Amino acid sequence: MNRIKFSLFHFSFFLIIFSCKQENKQIEVAISEEEEIQKNSKKLNDWFDIQFQEKIDNSPIRQTFLGLKTEDYGKWDDISSKKKALDLEKAKNQLAYLNDSVDVAKIDKTTLLSYKIMKQDLKDEIADYRYRFYDYPVNQMDGMQAQIPAFLMNMHSIENKSDAYAYISRLKNIKKLFRQLVDNLKIREKNGIIPPKFVFTKVLSDCQNLITGKPFDVSSNKENVLLKDFKNKVSKLNLSDEESNTLISNAEIALLESVKPAYTRLIKMLEDQQNRATVDNGVWKFPKGAAFYTNALKRSTTTNMTAEEIHQLGLDEVARIHKDMKDIIIEVEYDGTLQDFFKFMRDDEQFYYDNDSTGREAYLKKADSLMDTMKSKLDQLFITQPKVDIVVKAVETFREKSAGKAFYQRGTEDGSRPGTYYINLYDMKTMPKYQMEALAYHEGIPGHHMQRSIAQELDDIPRFRKFGSYTSYTEGWGLYSELLPKEIGMYKDPYSDFGRLAKELWRACRLVVDTGIHVKKWTREQGIKYYVDNTPNVESDAIKMVERHIVAPGQATAYKIGMNEILKLRKLAKLKLGDAFDIREFHEVVLTNGAVPLTILEDLIFEWIESKSSKL
Repeated sequence: MNRIKFSLFHFSFFLIIFSCKQENKQIEVAISEEEEIQKNSKKLNDWFDIQFQEKIDNSPIRQTFLGLKTEDYGKWDDISSKKKALDLEKAKNQLAYLNDSVDVAKIDKTTLLSYKIMKQDLKDEIADYRYRFYDYPVNQMDGMQAQIPAFLMNMHSIENKSDAYAYISRLKNIKKLFRQLVDNLKIREKNGIIPPKFVFTKVLSDCQNLITGKPFDVSSNKENVLLKDFKNKVSKLNLSDEESNTLISNAEIALLESVKPAYTRLIKMLEDQQNRATVDNGVWKFPKGAAFYTNALKRSTTTNMTAEEIHQLGLDEVARIHKDMKDIIIEVEYDGTLQDFFKFMRDDEQFYYDNDSTGREAYLKKADSLMDTMKSKLDQLFITQPKVDIVVKAVETFREKSAGKAFYQRGTEDGSRPGTYYINLYDMKTMPKYQMEALAYHEGIPGHHMQRSIAQELDDIPRFRKFGSYTSYTEGWGLYSELLPKEIGMYKDPYSDFGRLAKELWRACRLVVDTGIHVKKWTREQGIKYYVDNTPNVESDAIKMVERHIVAPGQATAYKIGMNEILKLRKLAKLKLGDAFDIREFHEVVLTNGAVPLTILEDLIFEWIESKSSKL
């Protein structure tokens, strides 16, 4: 009996030892697997950063946008068709690497998300190559003829003599840049891509404006905008008069010998094309225009919605918002129809600042005040907040006739240059007081400034995601940000709340008009009439918007579709989580992954809901 007990004891002891060894072995395997995952993830993230850095190294313009001053500070990007072909081969090689050299089962969750985003970006870039000539590089919205001088004035800082010479070098290199630009315009025309007639009048005006004043016209009492900018920046350096005069003289020579010939050549090309331009505005006129527009919608919305579905969504949203507007009409005790109220809002002087320097200054001051007020309330809505500051500026005079109403330009990653909310105050009748709040929230805080600044300040994602952009996500967030302040007590004035609805209505109309022009063959005049009939905005707004639809097919559809998706996901999260739903946590998920396609945003919110639900 004792022998049996002894044997049982030894057998039990052996089982314990064996079990411990097995457990230790499992732990060792788990540790080994985790180490392999970390190693593979680091390797892939290093690869992501190398690819991003190579892209930056090949783009002096991006370097400057990021606040980097390299040996290329005096150069421009290569925009030749040959460079596009090289970029295509690069994208194919990168995609092949991701397909052949990455085991997705052996990388961590965050890196897997980066992998999916990069892979989709590369597939899109390769697919888009067939449409590389389907845009208008010279246009009234963001054409190179205006963007290049705006870049020099707003992005190219001068902190020493070397920076000043880099500025002069860029002036000289405009000649080469515009030679490539003209070549690109010729290639497009050979492929049946030429802007409609109205574009030429506006862009030719931009070009002429940029070669006026001294030194181009010595009898002028005004200096050229670029010379004035250069002088202003150089005056802030601690230089002798001789050094300053030498720099200014070199800049004047560059303007006369490089900038003027470049713009003169471009003007000649544009005037020549103007004679052959038509009044057909939609991309349906292009070879394979329908396929191009389908692709453009997919890129802008990151969905598979068809043009017909988008058009109908727009009609439905317009009807819904009109109903909400009628409730405000009742609240303010206005006696008349919705269209009567639209006319009242357009015409009544109480809703507008004076169209003079005093009125413009008052608008800027109020916009700045709105930013400050919203900053003080961010803790109610957000966990992570931007470190870089935001400033409010008026659009420069040389481009205010053609530029949009307002836009945002991100600051630098290190905070050396703040984010900028630009407001176009050329015609104060287009900038009503009642839309001020919504506009400021969209472009500034909590809109684009929040989203883009937070993204570039993230530490745990590769750099290509910090500076990524998906229109439906970024503009969807911007439009969502117009609504968000209402939920914490902003828009106290019913007219301002009407302004919020007016801005949302404007985006709903975009769905109708964009698809109308590019699929249903609406004329420019039909698009303008739709806006005037269905919104309180002045006709000049409608004209500018329709002309934007024409030169940027599909882009304007992304705002409403993106906003609707964010609201849909928020509603779902509230339904699933009940009292456990926290708006700050929801925004944390939306904002701390960088810009993502809407399909991936949906996955991220679903994961957050599941994770939070498992802890309840």
